[in-house]
This record gives sequence, C-alpha cells and structure tokens, in this order.
Amino acid sequence: MPLVVLGVGFLVAYSLSVLVDPLPAWLAVLIPIVLAVTWAAYLADYLVRLALTPHGGRLRYVATHVIEMLSSVFPLFRALRLVVIARTLPYFRSRTGAAVRLEVTFFAAAYAATFVYFLALAELQAERGAAGANITSFGQAVWWACVTLATVGYGDTFPVTVFGRVIAVTLMAGGVAIIGTASAIVFSFINEQIAIRHQDAPGDRGEPLD
Repeated sequence: MPLVVLGVGFLVAYSLSVLVDPLPAWLAVLIPIVLAVTWAAYLADYLVRLALTPHGGRLRYVATHVIEMLSSVFPLFRALRLVVIARTLPYFRSRTGAAVRLEVTFFAAAYAATFVYFLALAELQAERGAAGANITSFGQAVWWACVTLATVGYGDTFPVTVFGRVIAVTLMAGGVAIIGTASAIVFSFINEQIAIRHQDAPGDRGEPLD
C-alpha cells in the first residue's frame, strides 16, 4: 500500500509539473520532493527484495520482476508498477478461463492507458517550447500518442526534438506488444465460443439432426 500511495503521488506530481505552467512556488518545491521520495522508495523496495532472495535465485528474480527493476530507474515503469500491484486482487488468482481472459484484458487496458498517458506527458514536456514544435498542448500529445500507438500515422503531429523521437520509438515498441495482446484476446474469445457451440451442436451429442 505505501508503494501504491507513492505511485499515485508520483503520477499526480509529474502531471502537475507538465500541465501547470507556471507552477506556484509551493508546488515548485513540493513536486521535486515527491518525485525524489518515490524514486528512493521504489529503488529501496527492489534492492531489499533482491537482497532477501536466496543467492541462487537472484538472477531468476531479476528476470521475472523486470518492471520492478526498471521502475527503480525509469519514471515510466514507476507508473506501470501501479498496474502490477493490482495483480494481488483476489479474483485474478483464479485459474478459470474467464478469469485468465479478464486478467489479461484488464491489465492490457490498464497498461495501455498508463503507457499512453505517461508518454503523452513526456512528449509534451520534451516538445513544448522547441523550435518548429507542433505538439504544444496535452490534447495534441494524447492525439499523437493514440495515432502512433494505432500505427495510423496521419503526420499532422510529430516530434521534432531528439528526446521526443526517443519517446516516439518507445511508444511504437510498446504499441506492438499492446496490439498483439489485444489480438490474442480476441482470437482466444472466438476460439472459446466456437468450441462451446461445437459441443452444444445436436449432432455432437448423438441427437438427431432436423
């Protein structure tokens, strides 16, 4: 729960630092403190968990807790860590087909929303004020992120700074994973419905066909 609270505080603080311009004096002091405390807490949490892991299992821990490791370094994954913590919800512990599909759907949607929101903020922060920039408002940044994620590419908004283009590449790479997951969910649901209807068909139960 402390990490959840800090994670929410991090998102709020970072959002305010980008969207509120100019910042009131008290926010200009408070926001860096919140960001620093969040980073220190996430880093300490990861290092303590790693230290408590038996020596022979540490490499496996690192390999199976990638977002936790990255959240201690990169702000984007600090936001995504909030979604990971939601896996402790009781319903998601069920192994039924419906529960697994709901889990994948929920996390795919949550990851996508958090991913788009955070990268839109980062893109706005990188582009706003740059010479020739055309992403100068949060609305334009969200529009650009959605268009890029969907691989539509209208070309009406695009990054002009080096860091902005790095963010764009990150969004493109994440978009491939998000779209792939969405496609897998749809195909899984269709296959399950076909299997159910096949089992319920009269001819499959030895019943006469009309």
